[in-house]
Amino acid sequence: MSLTEPLSLKIEKSTASRINQIDFKNLVFGTVFTDHMFECDFKNGAWQNPTIRPYGPLSIYPSAKVFHYGQAVFEGMKAYKDDKGGVFLFRPLENLKRINKSSKRLAIPEFPEELFFEAMHQLLALDKEWVQPGEGNSLYIRPFVIATENCVSASPSTEYKFMIILSPVNAYYSGKLKVLIAEKYSRAADGGVGYAKAAGNYAAQFYPTNLAKEKGFQQVIWTDANTHESLEEAGTMNVFFRINDTLVTAPTSDRILDGVTRKSLVAIAERIGIPVEVRRVTVSEIVNAAKKGELKEIFGSGTAAVISPVNAFSHQDTLYDLPEISDSYAVRFKKEMLDIQYNRVEDPYGWRYRVV
Repeated sequence: MSLTEPLSLKIEKSTASRINQIDFKNLVFGTVFTDHMFECDFKNGAWQNPTIRPYGPLSIYPSAKVFHYGQAVFEGMKAYKDDKGGVFLFRPLENLKRINKSSKRLAIPEFPEELFFEAMHQLLALDKEWVQPGEGNSLYIRPFVIATENCVSASPSTEYKFMIILSPVNAYYSGKLKVLIAEKYSRAADGGVGYAKAAGNYAAQFYPTNLAKEKGFQQVIWTDANTHESLEEAGTMNVFFRINDTLVTAPTSDRILDGVTRKSLVAIAERIGIPVEVRRVTVSEIVNAAKKGELKEIFGSGTAAVISPVNAFSHQDTLYDLPEISDSYAVRFKKEMLDIQYNRVEDPYGWRYRVV
């Protein structure tokens, strides 16, 4: 990672906070932002001029390569406040590793770990009051990188901007989902960028997801591009299946995102003695399990909602309803995760990271 030495973080504080204008009980996810943001530019082969400044618009040329060739990656994280006012992140190093892995795949320079954590500490210290206490409240953190070189030649940019913006959010609850198993469209292909949090991955999902919504479904469970026989992800989340008492999920690959919540749920299940199988999951297996009454649960996992239960899925125009159960793994896992994130229990995994 290229880094100018010494590299000092400049802070420009907002003259007046907007926090008193915010109705924290009625937030629309991702539409409200805090007083400050972080930015750092990559020029002449090095990251330079790291700055925290008041949240506001950017000035960027219309020829910036991000607009023409899609060189853009991002991450999703959250900060949580406990009952004593402490502010915590959840496995932030994993997010940094993944944005750098994503960057490398899109020929974007990696971002330095030391600077990432310094920026996070300083930014959250400035805007800590925006992290509201109470379960369901959190501060969504969006690090991202865009290509900014003023040039439209079809080649990697020589200049980039790394930023972090913050958005207070309430509980991300959309009820149980009815999902459609993909039979035509694909999220990712072998050798592609499916494992990266590339902006274009998400744009490509919007159209087939809209088609599913027109049929009354909230999300799509994506299948492999070659045969549409292997189940891979659900919407923008990793996906888990409970067959009888065994938890099953697909392995990560160059098509499947290495979700932080996903790997955490696998670790929790293993620790509390729930059988876990990380392997290829086929459409026929899940359909047959549903027909036999052996499919107990399907749920997606991700930063925004932690866990999103599925109550029905459709394949080849047949709808399969899932049973209501009293010993839901989804409910149990979500409680385990939230208790750690809000500092309500001991953290046996070392995942909780205090910043303020």
